[in-house]
Amino acid sequence: MATFLEIDHVDKVFPIANGKEYIALKNIELKIKKGEFISLIGHSGCGKSTLLNIVAGLSHATHGGVILEGREINSPGPDRMVVFQNYSLLPWLTVRQNIALAVNRVMRHLPKGQRKSIVEENINIVGLKHAANRRPGELSGGMKQRVAIARALATKPKVLLLDEPFGALDALTRGNLQERLMQIVQENNVTCIMVTHDVDEALLLSDRVVMLTTGPEAHIGQILDVEIPRPRQRLEVVKHPSYYAYRNEIVYFLNQQKRVKKVGQVSAPQVAIGGFGVEKINLDIGFIPLTDCAPLIVAKEKGFFKEHGLEAVNLVREPSWQEIGRGIASGRLDAAQMVAGMPLSMTIGAGGKTPIPIITALVLSRNGNAITLSKKFQDMGVKTVKDLKAAISQTPDLVHTFGMVHPASMHNLLLRYWLASGGIDPDQDVSLTVLPPPQMVANLKAGNIDGYCVGEPWNSRAVNENLGYVVATDLEIWNGHPEKVLGLREDWVAKYPQTHIALVKALIQAGEYCDDFRNREEIVELLARPEYVGVAPEHIRPGFLEPYNRGTEAEPEVLLRFNQFHNDQTNCPGRVEGLWILTQLARWGYTPFPRNWVEILERVRRPDLFGEACRELGLSDVEPDRHSFQLFDKMVFNPDDPIGYLERFTIRRDFRVSEIVLDVPEQVTLSKN
Repeated sequence: MATFLEIDHVDKVFPIANGKEYIALKNIELKIKKGEFISLIGHSGCGKSTLLNIVAGLSHATHGGVILEGREINSPGPDRMVVFQNYSLLPWLTVRQNIALAVNRVMRHLPKGQRKSIVEENINIVGLKHAANRRPGELSGGMKQRVAIARALATKPKVLLLDEPFGALDALTRGNLQERLMQIVQENNVTCIMVTHDVDEALLLSDRVVMLTTGPEAHIGQILDVEIPRPRQRLEVVKHPSYYAYRNEIVYFLNQQKRVKKVGQVSAPQVAIGGFGVEKINLDIGFIPLTDCAPLIVAKEKGFFKEHGLEAVNLVREPSWQEIGRGIASGRLDAAQMVAGMPLSMTIGAGGKTPIPIITALVLSRNGNAITLSKKFQDMGVKTVKDLKAAISQTPDLVHTFGMVHPASMHNLLLRYWLASGGIDPDQDVSLTVLPPPQMVANLKAGNIDGYCVGEPWNSRAVNENLGYVVATDLEIWNGHPEKVLGLREDWVAKYPQTHIALVKALIQAGEYCDDFRNREEIVELLARPEYVGVAPEHIRPGFLEPYNRGTEAEPEVLLRFNQFHNDQTNCPGRVEGLWILTQLARWGYTPFPRNWVEILERVRRPDLFGEACRELGLSDVEPDRHSFQLFDKMVFNPDDPIGYLERFTIRRDFRVSEIVLDVPEQVTLSKN
């Protein structure tokens, strides 16, 4: 069914004292079908009523907007009627007159007799014929609310907006009115959006429950499809086999939000020094010699760090991703380039390690990886993963070993995904081993491994030295995946908040510089220096500046997005892609799948801090859409059903779903403000 009402990337910002701003809503994106009943639920102050008012046209979005049947909403209108908690009836008018007031205003083009019939029809719909001549002061709370609903329905709105309409009613009256409302909207195919705090009410009435995170910057954290058949009766709904699972899911989400709210800045941050307002000007930042360390190198060599008050940045070349993790954990490094899954894996203690909360407010790069195989497979005609499976099956007694750089890296997760898609179990049919990127080529040459997945320039070097060939790039597996991110300890960011924002700003600008192809010749020369990547420029150029050579008979091809540093929303650390990483860590047994995944993503991946840096730079800070996506095998990943996604894989380890407890440091206050 086509979209009837679309809430399109809505932000709502309120000015506050001292010229500052409060971001109430951030990137709300929702598509609603005709006749659908949507409930908005979340803790007080999360912006539910604000969002409802924007749909009603009573308030305007700061960014984005609302589209109803292809037309943008700019003001209130009779196609959207609101039912408020406080009834909003005129006390000197009767029930009939209150309803007629709306009908005569909206439908004044109709004959008087027809308008009168509409009024009487809606009085009957809500069962108030016996009280039609009474004034509000003579009515009970439930009767007043029925008048408000009748008044809204009488104008034949396309959308009915309900702002906690039953919150002030007693339980019996509320239950009766809820069932009457269900009957009315179903018979008239009315599209409804309701704000509520009542979990049971949301489940009884809704087709979908939209759960909003705690503000500031409230956004959609989870959407629950309520697949209980209609028409619904309260007692039958409670007896439905999925009812308590649905209820527990909503309650669990709300409890997660209570914990997330406790994470914020230190109560007494360090005093800023210098003229830029940063608390720390000397930083040690770890990196691995790869082509996609370019933003760090550019930020230092082109002065972006100094431009934001970071006067003494020391880029520390590390021998492995494991050493990067140890450097951040011990405090030896202030920040580091990390593989995309490392902040999540360190935070949840993957592999049985001690959890260390790590955050990322910036994706440094996307794409840039490839799967390289030994030349012996090329001689066997291996061009696809299915060819590889056939080749491996010819020597069942031989263990084939493939290299990857870190368990939480996209290299490992994409290599495993690619192998499994062809029927190769990466833990039983082959062996995977962890190797630092610069050691891949030497191990391939020595025959210690049969192939690997790694970032450049280590694929191109194998091709140029005639040791291997590229069987697949990550553009073919998941085009646009997060590759490297900026990782810092959560307590470090809390201690030096302005230094962190300055660091993010400098690297955003450096990424933008890197994605201007006019600068890439210069960047190649920078990367080739011994203190950085330290390889000949011809190994860096393929895919970065020149057509990509796979080492096959195919002509080198232009891959414009093979190394992506800024364009197409590269830098925003979207939560949905982080959730996909959590599913894959659980799929291969590195960690249980966290039941509190919303809480973990809120804690680790920080588009709010990314947005703060963007706004200070005058750049757009829109987070990528929260929607389903798929990799090359066309299996759809639904961010509201990650466990269902996991269960559909035929090759996977047995996994558990369990809550992962995240401690809140004592020095952290109870607010994100």
